[in-house]
This record gives sequence, structure tokens and C-alpha cells, in this order.
Amino acid sequence: VQSEGLSASKAERVVDESVDRLVWYAGWADKITQVVGGANPVAGPFFNLTTPEATGVVAVLAPERSSLLGLVTAIAPVVVTGNTAVVVSSYSRPLAAVTLAEVLATSDVPGGVVNVLTGSAATLGPWLASHMDVNALDLLGTAGQTDLARDLEVAAADNLKRVRRAPAAEPDFTREPGLDTMTDFLELKTVWHPMGV
Repeated sequence: VQSEGLSASKAERVVDESVDRLVWYAGWADKITQVVGGANPVAGPFFNLTTPEATGVVAVLAPERSSLLGLVTAIAPVVVTGNTAVVVSSYSRPLAAVTLAEVLATSDVPGGVVNVLTGSAATLGPWLASHMDVNALDLLGTAGQTDLARDLEVAAADNLKRVRRAPAAEPDFTREPGLDTMTDFLELKTVWHPMGV
């Protein structure tokens, strides 16, 4: 209610949708490998297996307007696929992110998996984009800020980061997410093994 200026009933619906979204993503934790990876048919005496692996540390610029549902929708796919998230909260509405960080600190999420920073994407984004220990960058929170998004993409290119580009406008987070939100920060490793040797 305080963060987004919603009525009590709408705020309750956002919290319910956020919990449902977390449960939906959690259900993929033991399934994404089977859906994305698998045995590949090859013409030769080999086994060919593809397995997804986490990219590593993903910097997430959280949405500005949707401070809870948008935040959960940005963090959950990163974490459920085995990555670590460094999240820059909504600058104008940080309360939900700070509260979620407190919840995660006392839950079953291991320490250091989700790290929440408060501040502006314009200030923290360049540091994260150019940091050598950050492996990927989600520009969701720069929706509509084309100059900032472009500058961050250029900074990320200097050290070969994987980048999820900024949408033209903040998306409707009430829509059901797809698999691409999880696969954007996975790397596919393929192994060839001789057969019958």
C-alpha cells in the first residue's frame, strides 16, 4: 500500500501474485535441466549430451514501478537456475526490496544468493556493468531509458557479459512468465563421449 500507492485489496492481490510467482519458479528448479538439456542424436558412434549451467553472478536492475511483483519476477528466474543475484532495487520504491531481503535472510535461501542494493540504476548500473566478477546483466529496470540501457550494454561488452536487453516499456508483470526468463542466464554445455570403446 505504501510503496505503490495501491488500495489494500490491490496490494493484497500483488502480494498473492508475488507468492504464486515464487512458487511457479520454484517448481522449475528440478525440471529446467530436463526441459532445456538432454541427449542429442548424432550421426556417429558418440553420446552427445547437453546440460544447462548457471552463468554465475547476475546483476539485476529491478523495475521501477512494480516494486514487489516486478522484483520477484526479475529475481526468481535468476536464482532458480543456480545463479547469484545482485539486485538494484526500485529507486523510488525500495521498501518492498528491503523487506524481501529481510524475508530471504531468514528463509531457506542460502546467504549471499540474493544481494539487494538500494540506489539508482544510473549510479549503480555502470559499476555492475563494468565489474569483472559480474557475469550477466538484466536491464529490466532501465525500461524506457534508452540512453542508460545503451551505455550499460557498452560497458558490459568490455568484459563480455551476457545481457538481457531493456524492454521499451515496463512489462505487465501479471502475465504468466515463459521459460526464456530462466534460459537467458543459463549456458548450455555439450559433451561428446565415444560409444562402445
